[in-house]
Parts: sequence; structure tokens; C-alpha cells
Amino acid sequence: MNLSDLFKSEEDFQLEKRTLVILRWMAIFGQLIAVYTVYFALNFDLPLFYCSTIILFGILTNLFLQFYFKKNQLSNLDSVLFLLYDIFQLSLLLFFTGGIKNSFVIFLVIPSIISSTLLNLRSTFVLSATTVIVLLVLTFYHFPLPGSGDFHFDVPEYYLYAVPVSVIIALVFLTYFGARFGTESRKRAKALNKLELILAKEHELESIGQQAAAAAHSLGTPLSTITVIARELKKEIKNDPKYSKDIDLLLSQAKRCSDILKKISKNQIVDDKFMSDVSIQNLLIEITKSFEEISEKKIFLNLEKAKESLIIDRSSEITYGIRNFIGNAVKYSNNKVEVNLERSSNHIKINIIDDGPGFPEDVFKIIGQPYITSSSKDLSSKAGLGLGTFIGKTLLERKKATLTFSNLEQGGAIVTITWKIDDLKI
Repeated sequence: MNLSDLFKSEEDFQLEKRTLVILRWMAIFGQLIAVYTVYFALNFDLPLFYCSTIILFGILTNLFLQFYFKKNQLSNLDSVLFLLYDIFQLSLLLFFTGGIKNSFVIFLVIPSIISSTLLNLRSTFVLSATTVIVLLVLTFYHFPLPGSGDFHFDVPEYYLYAVPVSVIIALVFLTYFGARFGTESRKRAKALNKLELILAKEHELESIGQQAAAAAHSLGTPLSTITVIARELKKEIKNDPKYSKDIDLLLSQAKRCSDILKKISKNQIVDDKFMSDVSIQNLLIEITKSFEEISEKKIFLNLEKAKESLIIDRSSEITYGIRNFIGNAVKYSNNKVEVNLERSSNHIKINIIDDGPGFPEDVFKIIGQPYITSSSKDLSSKAGLGLGTFIGKTLLERKKATLTFSNLEQGGAIVTITWKIDDLKI
């Protein structure tokens, strides 16, 4: 990967204006309290006019941002410009109040940390590089640290140089973890959005099926009426060629509509059963049979250890989650997949076992997280980004399931889905 690729991003990063405004007001009030406490309460000598002017410009820019900047979401560029200004504003204030010797110098890292969490990597690099340059300048060029009378804060050179070094190390450390946290949060949010989209589609399909059944029921009566009237008209006109063809066409189209409505009603009955209460055994039978119809691989369902029927609420989450993991097993297996249902006094367990390569070591500890990839050559042609596993795991965990992932010694993967019976049964 080229270095330039590292800074490219297709995401449209934005920072909420209200968040930045609040952070800047907190900083400005902190600066006012610090400067005026030092000058009036402690009677330390400092260039009050310059400090007040710098803080005043900070107030004016924040008023502009709050009341005159029309966008509620700041673009990546707008955010960087405001954060750069904050770095320079604080650096000027530090320049007149002791430079690197001022204990408040640590606050220079805050704009870079904000960027690492909420903006792209390029912005973070620009802000971090600017912060490092400012720290180096403040090390060698600054006004004396405020003090009382003839007080002079003199420290050895090694201490003076150690301060910017320590701040730079803290900057690197915090921006790295900020970037990792921001990236992971955005990935998870994106994956959760897809999960919600899948659930929305499931509910939409259910709603469409119900509407179709209602339409079939409502249209049945008027179609029957049309058919009866058309037959009576045909009897009256008998074989009159002027109208007989039209009457026959009317009857044929009415019959066609009736057949379509019957099909809709029939499908809706299936859909109703799909969404109604069902035993966990029958649910597994239906899911495995659906894969047997589209795959040449052998799928074995073993219900011997759970003969007693357990009625559950056939929710979209449970159905989709189980289908996802059985589908993955079929996808990665070589020849066969085993689905074993086991029931104890308190728990019910589904073991999904395949004879494929198993879970690769490089992703084994992070299975279930979205947008992960493996370097395994055995999986390179089939593997995705882990989004399906994340969605399936999240859906099942919403229904109080516990999932574990493991590998067989002879090769193959095992996914175990476990519920407490009290959490699953109706």
C-alpha cells in the first residue's frame, strides 16, 4: 500500500457544529479564569493586554461559528480550519505566558485528538504536525513564565527539552488510540445501519404480505359479482356476435384475476405460518431444507437429543441469525454440514459444524466484528468482510443467545448458539 492511499477516504467526515462550539466555549472560559486569576488574584506579572486580545479573538470566532455559520454539520475542511485556529490561538497565549514552561501546554494536543476521533487521518496528520512545530517553537521562543516580583523560573536544558518530547509522545499515543476508536466506532455504526436495514426489509415484506391478503379478501366479492352478471348477460344475448366476444373476454379476465388472488392468498397462508409461533425443531427443519434445495452439499440435521418440542416466537432476528450461520457453514464446507440440536433441563443448544478449513487464526479472536479480512489462502475466494457474521451474531444476541466459535482438531468450524429455555420459549 502506498503512503498516499493511507490518507484517502471515501467517507464524508463531518463534525457537529454544536459539539465544537461547546468545546471552544469551555476552552475560552478556562483561559479567562486562568489569566485573570493569575493577574488579579495572585498578582503575577503577565502581558494582560495581549492575553486579553487573544482571548477576545477566540470569543469572536466562536460567536461567528455559533450564530453566523449556517451549517449544522461542519465539513472535514471547515473543522480542520477551526481546529488549526485553536492551535494557533492557544500557542500565542502560551507564548506570552511562559511557552513550554507553562503547565497548560498539554492542552495543545486536544485539537489533534478531536480530529483523530471524528475526522479523517489526513486532517489528524496536518493538525499533529502543526502541533509539533508549535511545541518546538515555544521551547525556544517565549515570554518569561508569570511570577511575583523578580521571580524567574529557570530549569536545566534537559528538563526544558523533555517537556516538548513528553507532550509529543502523549500526542502520538492519544491520537493513535483516538484514530482506532473513531475507525472502529464508524465501522460498527455502518454495520448496525445495515442490520437495521435488513430488519426493516423483513418487516416491510411482512406488511406487504398482510396487505396482499387483505386485498385478495376484499376483491374476491366484487369479482364474483362481475362473473355472475357477465354469465347472466351471456345467457340473455346468447350467440349475438356483436357482444359475445366481449362477454367471453370479460369472463376470462375475471377468472384470471380470481386465480391470481387465490395464489396471493395461498402464499399469504405460508407467510403467516412463517411468522407465527413454531417449534425450534420445525424451524431448523425448514431452514436446512431450504439450503438442501439450492446446494449439492449434504446437510445432516440431528434432533435426537432434543425430541421434546419447544415452541418459540418465530422472529426475524432468530430466523435470519440461524440461516446466516448455516449458510456460512454450507458456503465454507467441503462436502457436508451437521446441525445438531441439544436440550438440557435449562438450556437449548444448536451446534453448526462443517468440514471446511475452519476459522483462520488471524481473525479467530475478532470473529463477530464487522469489516474484517483474513490472509488465509483457503478462504480468500469465499471470504467477505465479516459483516454477515456480525449481523447474525448481533441479531441472535438481541434475542438473548450466547454464541461461541471454535475449530475441530481434524479441520472444520463449529458455531454454537445457546439459549436459556426460559429466554426462548413463549
